[in-house]
Amino acid sequence: MTFKLRLASVFANPNCLLGRRIRHQFLVTLLLNIATFSHGLGVGWMSPVMRDLQTDESPLDFPVLVSQVSWIGSLVGIGSVMGNLIAGLLMDRIGRKMVLFFIAIPYTTFWCLIYFVQSVEFLYIGRLMAGITGGACYVVLPTFISEIADTNVRGRLGSIILLSVNTGVLAGYIVSTRVDYFTSPPFIIGLPVCYFICNFLIPETPHHLVRKGKFEAAKRSFMFYKNIRKNDIKAEDEFEEMKYLLIKEQTEKAKSFDYRDFITRPAFKAYASAAVLLISNQFSASFCVTTYLADVFAASHTTLNLGMCTIIIGVLQIVGNYVTTLLCDKYGRRILMLTSTLGASVCLTAFGTFTFFAEAADLSSVDWLPLVILSCFVFLCNIGLVGCLFVVLVELFPAKIRSVSVSTFVVILSSTVFLTLKIFPICMAVWGTSVTMWSCSGITFFSFLYFCFFLEETNGKSLLAA
Repeated sequence: MTFKLRLASVFANPNCLLGRRIRHQFLVTLLLNIATFSHGLGVGWMSPVMRDLQTDESPLDFPVLVSQVSWIGSLVGIGSVMGNLIAGLLMDRIGRKMVLFFIAIPYTTFWCLIYFVQSVEFLYIGRLMAGITGGACYVVLPTFISEIADTNVRGRLGSIILLSVNTGVLAGYIVSTRVDYFTSPPFIIGLPVCYFICNFLIPETPHHLVRKGKFEAAKRSFMFYKNIRKNDIKAEDEFEEMKYLLIKEQTEKAKSFDYRDFITRPAFKAYASAAVLLISNQFSASFCVTTYLADVFAASHTTLNLGMCTIIIGVLQIVGNYVTTLLCDKYGRRILMLTSTLGASVCLTAFGTFTFFAEAADLSSVDWLPLVILSCFVFLCNIGLVGCLFVVLVELFPAKIRSVSVSTFVVILSSTVFLTLKIFPICMAVWGTSVTMWSCSGITFFSFLYFCFFLEETNGKSLLAA
């Protein structure tokens, strides 16, 4: 009896993700993140494969040059821009749910091209398709989740996006190092099929339905996501208040939405913070290290097994994102961003210094150190720079310009992904690992200083506020 009472008290907690009111929001978030898990799996799977393609152990019967590998790595960025634009243009016109259905198509195409590969162009187009999936996910999922989630759990549910991506990356590392190249795709294609079917089980967001004037459908959707029983007077009032605020916001937007909304002081402050957020996310080398992980470890002259190191890093990515889900609503986004940027800067400096001395001296007695440094780096990146990215980005902007601004910055982010993935291996080859890491460290430390003085806390901020 005591156990049952304790269990009941846990579920009665308004912050419990399995509590009655939050339960459907959490379960739908998990179902939707099959897409982000699948995207991460593709990213992680390609990292060891790209290194193998340049060796005699290549599973393909045609040669792949270093310059071609850089295109294979970076084309995901161009695809991501395309996915951002497609999702951004269609999301308000045909609805969030229809865009979610679309996401499964390019991802399935990616694995079909990987399996039936005949030339390097198949890999190019496949990575482009994978990028479209990721780009669309990063636009529509944060919006969908923010519109169905209660304010007190919005940060935790939003951070599941990156947690799912990193879980997928780890799964990709393991599958790629343990399973034959041509064995994986037929089984992995089951994921987008499962995701597509799951989308039939969930309703459109109440916010979108209200904006389209479908008030009865919006009410049913609201009741579903809040897990509220019929004839609940308090819930009726809550829905009517949300409907009133959304209609008011839409009316005001239609009347006064012009260029002046984009040149207000709060808007410029949001632009600056979003720009630094994107710069720190990409030029800290967080995504580059994940993509070219095997090459980064090889550059450190470690004698440890690269497959084992890759899997350990994948685990730390998940741990970092899980920590974000626990802490971002409790302690706020700002403290996590400060801890993440400062810690990542220190780790990059340490890794650069190690590789500098490893070039001239025998450091085999401490060849475990690169693994420790990169493990700390990945963990620290994922508790803030990566884990809080989309949560903070959505919350930064005033309501009138939020949709346009977030979509624009996500497109910029995807473009930056392409740029960094393209130049990172070139910088490693031309400047050397040490200078590349020190440069990334300097940019990350600048971001820490900016966040320290100018980033405001957005935890608990209403998305209906101006």
